[in-house]
Amino acid sequence: MIGNWSWDAASDCIQADMFVALLFNVDPEEAEAGLPLGTFVNAIHPDDRDRVLALVRRGGRDGGLYAIEYRVRSADGVTRWVLGRGRFLFDHRGRPVSGSGIIVDITDVRMGEMQAGPAEVADLRGEPPLERAADFAMAAHRAICELQDPALKARAEALLLDLGRRLAEQERRTRRAHMN
Repeated sequence: MIGNWSWDAASDCIQADMFVALLFNVDPEEAEAGLPLGTFVNAIHPDDRDRVLALVRRGGRDGGLYAIEYRVRSADGVTRWVLGRGRFLFDHRGRPVSGSGIIVDITDVRMGEMQAGPAEVADLRGEPPLERAADFAMAAHRAICELQDPALKARAEALLLDLGRRLAEQERRTRRAHMN
């Protein structure tokens, strides 16, 4: 599953879709209207919070794309792993004006890695191709980050962004079909 968020620097509020709201244990209607950034930060696992905030601050200061994995406490009371991917936009003076991104629930991928032995590969043949591609792209991104190669990392992040957009489009089409 994948969700979207956007941040307005002037109000310091985040607007998020229902999926992101439930992942961060906030009311979906309030999230859609916009909530203070701190509301979402509170849902980040305490062991991950400083690392996530440092990356977001750096992105808000320096710009560019970012991707980070961390844990959140979701509305169902479960600690979930997410991949956050976003970008900040700046005015002509270099001040952040907005940000937007996606959140992907990667709990199943992370739990599968923890349970699988080193030579074991998860059987993903039953998954739809787009979701399978996202799973493999996330695993590739983690490995590429370990290489510390900025060019490869940028390509892996671009692929994740494209896959995220396609997954979001697919999810919107599915929701519309269920509403009709």
